[in-house]
Amino acid sequence: MENALLKADLNDIKLFKRGKVRDLYDLGDKLLIVATDRISAFDCVMPNGIPGKGKILTGMSLFWFDFTKDIIGNHLISADVDSYPLQLQKFKDVLFGRSMLVKKADRIEVECVVRGYLAGSGWREYSSFGTLCGIRLPSGLRESDRLEKPVFTPATKAESGHDENIPFEKVVDLIGEERAIRIRDVSIRVYESARQYAEERGVIIADTKFEFGVYNGEVILIDELLTPDSSRFWPLYEYQPGRPQRSFDKQFVRDYLESIGWDKNPPAPMLPEEIVEKTLNRYQEAYRRLVG
Repeated sequence: MENALLKADLNDIKLFKRGKVRDLYDLGDKLLIVATDRISAFDCVMPNGIPGKGKILTGMSLFWFDFTKDIIGNHLISADVDSYPLQLQKFKDVLFGRSMLVKKADRIEVECVVRGYLAGSGWREYSSFGTLCGIRLPSGLRESDRLEKPVFTPATKAESGHDENIPFEKVVDLIGEERAIRIRDVSIRVYESARQYAEERGVIIADTKFEFGVYNGEVILIDELLTPDSSRFWPLYEYQPGRPQRSFDKQFVRDYLESIGWDKNPPAPMLPEEIVEKTLNRYQEAYRRLVG
């Protein structure tokens, strides 16, 4: 397998932020986002990446930004490298297929999570307390059951460590009632629209998270959108409630790390070639089904 692009070094371009997966560059009135092939799990970045993953994530985000543009605007300016500012043209080979030129929005510091199925930490909480992020659910639900209505479960963003689930009332306190209602309602609407589309193509979107920003006074979608890194994708044809589901996302990496007994503290272990290849296959299958 070809080496993964783990860092986008653009020399004289000012680095704005290096996230777990994306490198952001400051171009003054706009940002350049480069999706690397890094992969993280349990809040740690793995020492080796998934070749081509950044291009898959970028392609999926571009598809969903277009798909949801009638519901809410987003930060995308262009993904056409030829149209980028002159100072970026010498980096075309690195940027092609894995970058986006975007508006520089003020990020709303709330993770907007929507859950349509009972899985992961949500299932663990429900099986112990009968709640999902503190919200009471009907009794008798099984692992991976579809929820009658999608549930908005916001969290505070954390620069390091795990994000903390918060009640909707806390979101109101943080950003005001009008804006809190706006991001909640849009999150659910975008999720429901995407879920219907995906199910018609054999993919269940069990849950996902959105990020919003404010640009010229308007709330818009930012960051990535409905990718295997921000969502839990399951194959519809294999779906069977009452057990965990096979995923098209990085759950495969998490499962491997759990199986070797890693304590989830840095440094993270190197991923074997077999795990890298199987993870890439899952990302590719999700892309083929949803984007074509």
